[in-house]
Amino acid sequence: MKKAVVAALLSCMPVFAVAEPGDRLLATGGASMIEGAAGGGIVPWAVMSGYGTREQWGGAAFATRVDTGDYRLDTAGASFSYANRVELSFARQRLDIDTLAKAAGLPERSLNQDVFGAKYRLFGDLVYDQLPQVALGLQYKRQTNFFIPDAVGARRDSDTEAYLAASRLFLGGAFGYNLLVNGTLRYSRANETGLLGFGGDRRSGRSLLKEGSVGILLNPQWVVGLEYREKPDNLSFAGESDWQDLFVGYFPSKRVSIVAAWADLGEIATLDDQTGLYLSLQLSY
Repeated sequence: MKKAVVAALLSCMPVFAVAEPGDRLLATGGASMIEGAAGGGIVPWAVMSGYGTREQWGGAAFATRVDTGDYRLDTAGASFSYANRVELSFARQRLDIDTLAKAAGLPERSLNQDVFGAKYRLFGDLVYDQLPQVALGLQYKRQTNFFIPDAVGARRDSDTEAYLAASRLFLGGAFGYNLLVNGTLRYSRANETGLLGFGGDRRSGRSLLKEGSVGILLNPQWVVGLEYREKPDNLSFAGESDWQDLFVGYFPSKRVSIVAAWADLGEIATLDDQTGLYLSLQLSY
């Protein structure tokens, strides 16, 4: 799997080498979230990836690692956007569960998932319109090794979820700094974003889940902020905690961005107090 992900990223690099970044302002394409869409680390925003404006292409390739000690999530992928209107994305995720597997005698050491995403800007603009930028997104998720999710009560190995995101950049809004605010509503039944399947013995239907991000742009290259993501609680074998993180983003140019965060993921599959470092590298155009 790792070779396939590396090959996919390498195949994108010639595009970044020859394509000039689009005309949008620095950092307005956000970062790449763990499911591939443009946004924060754990929350999709209404922005489109890259820097393309009208009649311009944009996009990004990324790699992210989250390490809590007991678990390690590695995800990589790419996204493409056109005319600052539509975005397509793909992400491949691998969750290392070696600590849990050894303690419980599980036959597998990882959980894996592919995420295919599409996002469409409905109306508004992040910076220039009176209305916030609002986008509708869909994500099709496919859990690729279903033995453990099935054993703990998950009902499905794949599913489609929808989200509605609204984002706005307030210029000079917070003590003279630019302030980014995003709110997202997600309609989903994914257990641990889908890595533990979809639906469960406790609840099989979808839930309406709240997500949000706030970021302060200290200058055009640096942003600090926090995120929150509500999670469902579909499986009776273990609770599922809401997620939050405190992040710092560095955008030295339109081509490169680095995001680091301290993530608090709560309980994951019976193991409590899962906190650790989030680190993501993104190449954009």
